[in-house]
Amino acid sequence: MSDAVTPIARKRGRPPGPNNRAGDGKNQSLTRALTLLARLSETPSGLNLTDLSYQLGMPTATVHRLLSTFEEFDFVEQDTEQGLWFVGLKAFTIGNAFLHRRDIVASARPHMQALVEQCGETVNLGVIDAGEAVFISQVESREMMRMIVRLGSRSPIHASGVGKALLANMPEQQLARILQQRGLARYTERSIDNAAQLRAELQRIRQLGYALDDEEHAIGLRCVASAIFDENGQALAAISLSGPKARVTDARLDELGIAVRHSADEITLALGGSRPD
Repeated sequence: MSDAVTPIARKRGRPPGPNNRAGDGKNQSLTRALTLLARLSETPSGLNLTDLSYQLGMPTATVHRLLSTFEEFDFVEQDTEQGLWFVGLKAFTIGNAFLHRRDIVASARPHMQALVEQCGETVNLGVIDAGEAVFISQVESREMMRMIVRLGSRSPIHASGVGKALLANMPEQQLARILQQRGLARYTERSIDNAAQLRAELQRIRQLGYALDDEEHAIGLRCVASAIFDENGQALAAISLSGPKARVTDARLDELGIAVRHSADEITLALGGSRPD
């Protein structure tokens, strides 16, 4: 998937930005600053001052002032030749504090490597953020044709193995809120776009202990995933095994599902967690 920024057609005026709401009790300057940093984090190829100003609906002078402050503290950095701004080292360091909170990545890594050796396909580790699946670690397959994702990239929660594994182990209230906010977009002809069908699928996942993304996000790609649990039996992450349908065949699905669930249970145990009954 390309990280290139899609050109934005210029229109008169500015789109309503998140900073245009007044009187909602939020610190406007802080909201603007965090919104700017989040937008940069979503654009690895960088953004120039003009595009940032337009996309955020902020005056250019305001955006430049925020960027200068962030740059002083190493939260952003600039390619002066191209005039592009990027997330800086300090933002990366602070973001990594999430990963160290439970040390999920370090605990999961050896089990992910073992699963790649056992099954021959790429293994990913993901969490949920803002109603989407976010990939935070990966061990690649040695096969020439294999799945590769950029760490920090996102996938639709209802059309990815990681997302469906976590949805299946989510409290009903949280599930309903995500479905209301995110909807059920179709990415392929196999995507689930009906709430009743999705709930039936989630029940099947709970019974089996693993989820299947059967070309629901990308044609030709299959993912098998299983949730990782904390000490209270709450799902906090999931691992997925991904590969082309030509190798992740119907005949292998049960075998791969059991292997992924076993690895997820080993990671759960390493974190001091337990799978709910």
